[in-house]
This record gives sequence, structure tokens and C-alpha cells, in this order.
Amino acid sequence: MIELYSWATPNGHKIHIMLEETGLPYTVHGVDIGRGDQFKPEFLAFSPNNKIPAIIDTDGPDGKPISIFESGAILIYLAEKTGKFLSKAPRGRYETLEWLMFQMGSIGPMLGQVHHFRGYAPEKIPYAIDRYTNEAKRLYGVLDRRLADRPFVAGDYSIADMAIFPWLRSWERQGVQFPDYPNTKRWFDQIAARPAVIKAVTVLSDVQRAEMDAQTKEMLFGATQYKKR
Repeated sequence: MIELYSWATPNGHKIHIMLEETGLPYTVHGVDIGRGDQFKPEFLAFSPNNKIPAIIDTDGPDGKPISIFESGAILIYLAEKTGKFLSKAPRGRYETLEWLMFQMGSIGPMLGQVHHFRGYAPEKIPYAIDRYTNEAKRLYGVLDRRLADRPFVAGDYSIADMAIFPWLRSWERQGVQFPDYPNTKRWFDQIAARPAVIKAVTVLSDVQRAEMDAQTKEMLFGATQYKKR
């Protein structure tokens, strides 16, 4: 059984999608990051970077429980556990992993910054908005060129697609126009229509707040996260 600790965010949805696609049994535990659940000692015990998602697999590789944090590592673990969505052939495996790292190192951090400065920063800073909006457009362009001659980023549908897709669900908040990236739009719509994905993006959505209040902004962007623990 996979004990999943998550929230309805792009990083959380990556793992929700993988679990639904593989059919692994899991129990979801909501970690309300807007109310500070990520700072509780019991969560930090297995997710020391105080970020979601994290998992505990009660049936680890040696038959004993294992905990894993960082969404990329979780995706690789679940792919290896199930033998799905990560090629066993070396060339295909590394192709998938390089695009997974593209998400972890570029898509996630840069689109996270554009979300922040366009939507959440208390002060509208033109330099920051322009910088990260332009970077978002550049990354969409990288993806669009990649998808010009293949259905998915690494050929077959894989954990790389699952990692990238949730971050593009908020394209309109990133200063991006999807019609400018037709290959990416085609890829996105194809993934969005998968039954497992349709189900996965509803996980914890019933408890996610539509708007950020002052307490949520403090927990996510304020001094609380920088306290010594």
C-alpha cells in the first residue's frame, strides 16, 4: 500500500496521475500547505524539505516500509516498482529521465516563479514579471519543438509527460497563449483526456481553497517557512 502525503498542486498531481495510471492501491493524506501541515514534525520526519508530495510504501523493495520525498524520485520509484512508464532499454530510459529532469530543473521552478510574480507577489515588479514570463514562453517553445515529430516527450507516454503536464494546466496564468504552441496543445489535450488523468486531477481538489487568504500566503511565501526547525 502506498501512503501518499500530498495536496492539489502541480507537484502533487504528478504522483496522483502516476498512481492512477499504474493502478497501485494508495491512501491519500492531505497535507494542507496553506495551514502549515508541511512544517509538522511528523511530516518532516520523512519529508525533511517540508514539501509535498511524499510517500511511504509499506511494501518496500526489501519487504519493509520505505519513505521517499521529491516528486521526481517518487515517479522513478513507482515506475521501477511497477515496471511501467519508464523504458527498460538504456537509450529510452535516459531519454525519459532527461525530460523528467527538464521538468524538475526548468518547467517547475520557472513556471512557479512566473505564477508568483504575476499572481501572488505583494508588489508588481515589471523586471521579474517580464523575466519569468519570457522564460515560460521559451520553455513552451522547447517543448513545442520536441513534440513536433512525436506524440510524447520521450516517444512513448512516460513519467516525463506526467511530470510536465500538471504545470501546464495553468497556462493562462503564465502569460502564455496555447495557440502559439500547437504541438504542445495537441499533446496536452491528449493527456488531459486520459481516464486516469481525469480522475487524478480531482484528488484533494474538494479541500483545496480557490483563493489564497492571508494565512495561506504567509505559510507559502512568508517568514514561517524560514524558521529554524
